Amino acid sequence: MTESPPSPVPRVAAILLAGGTGTRAGFVQPKQLELLGGKPVLRWSLDAFEAHPAISRGILVANGDVVTSMGAIGDRWIPADPGAERQQSVANALHALSEWDDEALVLVHDAARPGLGADVIDRLLAALETAEAAIPTLPVPDTLVEQVHGEAGEVVDRSALARVQTPQAFRLGTLRRAHAAAVEAAATDDAQLVRRLGIPVIAVSGDARLHKLTYAEDMAILEGLLGIRTMMRTAVGMGYDVHRLVADKQLWIGGVEIPHSHGLEGHSDADVALHAITDAILGALADGDIGDHFPPSDPQWRGAASHRFLSFAGERVGARGGRIGHVDLTIIAEAPKIGPHRPAIRARIAEILAIPLDRVSVKATTTERLGFTGRREGIAAQAVATLELPEN
Repeated sequence: MTESPPSPVPRVAAILLAGGTGTRAGFVQPKQLELLGGKPVLRWSLDAFEAHPAISRGILVANGDVVTSMGAIGDRWIPADPGAERQQSVANALHALSEWDDEALVLVHDAARPGLGADVIDRLLAALETAEAAIPTLPVPDTLVEQVHGEAGEVVDRSALARVQTPQAFRLGTLRRAHAAAVEAAATDDAQLVRRLGIPVIAVSGDARLHKLTYAEDMAILEGLLGIRTMMRTAVGMGYDVHRLVADKQLWIGGVEIPHSHGLEGHSDADVALHAITDAILGALADGDIGDHFPPSDPQWRGAASHRFLSFAGERVGARGGRIGHVDLTIIAEAPKIGPHRPAIRARIAEILAIPLDRVSVKATTTERLGFTGRREGIAAQAVATLELPEN
């Protein structure tokens, strides 16, 4: 009796979603580029898929600057453009796999979950031997209640609930049909789209290390779960700037235009507040001053908006794997009154640096009519920036 030849092993592709901006995390750069244990968050997932012998193709869905930041990503990976929403990003990745047959397998993973291990991948692929779709889940350990207008309501039975993680695993043809049928329907993950086709989705054991990076505080949680110990040090920098007041010129302070008869004279828009903060951050980094990076002799900075300088300083912090802990600004002016504009200035600084509002302090004072500020000849500002930087 002739034995039947073994069935061919299906090819396996990994779709790695890294197209989000991660603004909720409060970082100065996309969260997938933040350093975790000395390497970018995105690199953790790339390395996990690279190391798994079953993965023969990878689709990295990310903006071009993110892909470039990763350097060499291996011959098995090809880039795809992110969409405005997660669902479109996955659709773009599926298009990149158009030459693969429907019997292939695909894992869809969020780069914001860097704690991916081979054991989870193995469990998902094993489930696909008999199923069309599988997801990793964890039980819900906490008591759950309904919440209405900030008030706790009835307890929700958690026995039938589970926390869903990624990667999620599918037969490629199944995922293609699910996305084709969901052109007008949105979903927060791909398993929802598959279930809408009436196809069962198998749950396998997840992993607590697949904790999702959503807020800056999650970095510390991930470091603990992954056994990472990053030694951080506190660095403090001080900045000071002053500009002359001149008639018939716009007045910009703290990134906000303030109505006034006079504006500040300078090579750029002469925003003393943003200049002082920029110098404070660069000082904490021991990275020179604003004039080193944006020399007044360079005509490209003539009339430039100073938020560009502050954004640059914030990006330098992120490039070093650091975080902005706090910014304290004092504006010294006899006129105009700064008080009415403080909330807007504070919000604008937080926006430029992509940090929570409670990390920004803005104060104003006068010199009791003494000196050049007291004579309304100019406005000064001083700032202190506190950073957390990794030890070398």
